[in-house]
Amino acid sequence: MRARLLTVAAAAALVVGGLAVPAAASPAGDLAAAVRLARQPLSPDDGWAAAGAGTTGGAAADDAHVLLVRDRAELIAAVAGDVPKIVLVSGRIDMNGGLSCADYADPEYDLDAFLAAYDPAVWGRTSKPSGPLEDARVRSARRQGEQIRVTVGANTTILGLRGSGIDGGNLLVTNVSNVIVRGLDLTDAADCFPAWDPTDGEAGNWNSLYDLITLSGATNVWIDHNSFSDGDNPDSAQPLYFGRPYQVHDGASDIIRGSDLVTVSYNDYHHHDKTMLIGSTDTPGVDVGKLRVTLHHNRFADVLQRAPRVRFGQVDVYNNLYIATDERYSYSLGVGVESAIYAQNNFFVTGGDVAAADIIHYWKGTRITAIGSLLSAGGRLPRPVDLVAAYNAAYDPDLSPDAGWTPTLRRRLDPTVVVPIVVSVSAGARFLRR
Repeated sequence: MRARLLTVAAAAALVVGGLAVPAAASPAGDLAAAVRLARQPLSPDDGWAAAGAGTTGGAAADDAHVLLVRDRAELIAAVAGDVPKIVLVSGRIDMNGGLSCADYADPEYDLDAFLAAYDPAVWGRTSKPSGPLEDARVRSARRQGEQIRVTVGANTTILGLRGSGIDGGNLLVTNVSNVIVRGLDLTDAADCFPAWDPTDGEAGNWNSLYDLITLSGATNVWIDHNSFSDGDNPDSAQPLYFGRPYQVHDGASDIIRGSDLVTVSYNDYHHHDKTMLIGSTDTPGVDVGKLRVTLHHNRFADVLQRAPRVRFGQVDVYNNLYIATDERYSYSLGVGVESAIYAQNNFFVTGGDVAAADIIHYWKGTRITAIGSLLSAGGRLPRPVDLVAAYNAAYDPDLSPDAGWTPTLRRRLDPTVVVPIVVSVSAGARFLRR
């Protein structure tokens, strides 16, 4: 059954008429201001998403396609299709709709039985699980995915009204272009049925399926002034099974499978593990020549890794604030196969036991430019640090300090010393001026 959508013009008319509107909806004046903001395209020099055709989202939407959404069904219906559209999210939308993991579980799935069947002492470590219990897990995961995934069409702007967000959902931007996502608080896309892979690393790993936002084959996308986190369901609260964390979260905003021309700006990423994967495979293919991404003025606070991890792409990382005080911190900048990261004027705050050499991690890449970095370690005053030299002094193989390219699409480059102030008062959904 198709959701009955409320145009913003109709919502405003209800407010003006003194009639009841949903509690989360803004007054008519705020709605008009939000629509004006949603019609703003990305500036022509604001990162890689400004290249090519540029990124306008739903700026050309007619009044019939400026929509106010308040629940899961309305959101799914509003963002579908390629007609230009503006979708204003009002209040918090729970994509699970009150359903629990038990509601998604296939009748033949049982976690205890799964753990008993695929315990490495029983199943071994040379092959992935197969058989009836694994099939039941896959069916359970498919049922959850059908509930929480939202497929976003081309020529779309999604804008959160003040205090709005999406809980437990995965926004999918797949094989489409010209999409803008702004002003949303996105939390806890938890996978109820993580997959066990005993062949993943030396000890095996649990791998979850859902990101908060996934860009797959997407072009000209602007992700701006959003907040990303696990909410009140952190991976640190999950149990260990087979001696490995039962990880229920995947990426916060992954950019994969030939996605290209993306700007990620003024977002607040916090309390998450696998934050941003740019390129999902070491095998050359659709990613070659793509995955051009700009990250600027984002806050990465106690995220453990992948901020970002890059394969193949030319990725501009500048004026970001990194706060790495969680004892489980792994790294920030992942240098993957044929990647070319240009990192400039980023500010790092670390605990006293995090060495400058560990901010970069080798993932089979060979080069990274990292200039203008400041590091405040263990509460000490910030000092300039050459991240590549620090890495090369501690680890092999050495990385080249030349990424092989120089970014040009930047509105401004702030001095590193002011980055903590600028980012702290501007990054995240609550700082978007609606």
